[in-house]
Amino acid sequence: MSPTMAAFFCLGLCLGQVIQAQKGLLPKPSLQARPSSLVPLGKPVTISCQGPPGADLYRLEELISRKYLDQAELSISAMEQRFVGRYRCSYQSGTSWSPPSNQLELVATGVFTKPSLSAQPSTAVAPGVDVTLRCHTQYSFDQFALYKEGDTGPYKTPERWYQADFPITTVTAAHSGTYRCYSFSSRSPYLWSAPSDPLELVVTEFSEASKKLNHSLVNEVATTETSRNITILPKESDPPSGLAFHYYTKSNLVRICLGAVILILLVGLLAEDWHSRKKPLMHRVRAVHRPLPPLPQTQKSHGCQDGGRSDEHNGPSL
Repeated sequence: MSPTMAAFFCLGLCLGQVIQAQKGLLPKPSLQARPSSLVPLGKPVTISCQGPPGADLYRLEELISRKYLDQAELSISAMEQRFVGRYRCSYQSGTSWSPPSNQLELVATGVFTKPSLSAQPSTAVAPGVDVTLRCHTQYSFDQFALYKEGDTGPYKTPERWYQADFPITTVTAAHSGTYRCYSFSSRSPYLWSAPSDPLELVVTEFSEASKKLNHSLVNEVATTETSRNITILPKESDPPSGLAFHYYTKSNLVRICLGAVILILLVGLLAEDWHSRKKPLMHRVRAVHRPLPPLPQTQKSHGCQDGGRSDEHNGPSL
């Protein structure tokens, strides 16, 4: 082979490898459902495929029915059972197709009655304790799923009938949160029940010493309040006894004596005031009834009296 032909042959191999490498460099798109992949019947949902800028074509597939749409979004105004299933998407750039996205499971909820969710031993536990969340239904479902608010995926269990246990070993503060569970049948894996009532799991941070201290303080306060009520505020139906009764009687006697002394003082003050008001009144009455002094005799009266007397002495002699 001539050197020219060998050079062209090497160039072709290099170009082929570059093209193959470029095909493998296309990133796979992402597929998501807004607001959630768990959709109550009758509620809206949008399935969206997101790829890099410059994509020429998008393809959205439903894997169970093998139907596809050459578009990036699927908007469902009201969720129905016919829309459930597994979805994936891909895009075309030039003549190359990207790898498919991760599968998205679109689930319709509210098809069956909600189950119940409980926690053993309690919904409030200390760190390090083992907790079991139990989901129970009245129907013969063999599949259960547990969701925690804020997590992306569910916790599922193997096939169980009527109920399923979700153990959480050695709980920490990260396990605190709101949980809900669903029940469904393995024959219809995308038709779920309504969610259970929310269960709030609280992992406390108090130590045992703090608990004992708080417990003792509460007991001490309760005992103090009880004794205070008995000693100071005795019940009317239960008379006090012993020292309390003695103190009670002595206090009453002191109060009675003090009241009597005050009453006597008030009576004395009133009597003294009345007596002081009566004396001036009697004095004024006596002054009004005092007899008047005799009137002085005039000179004329004296003359007449003397003339009469001289006549008597100078009468006719015998």
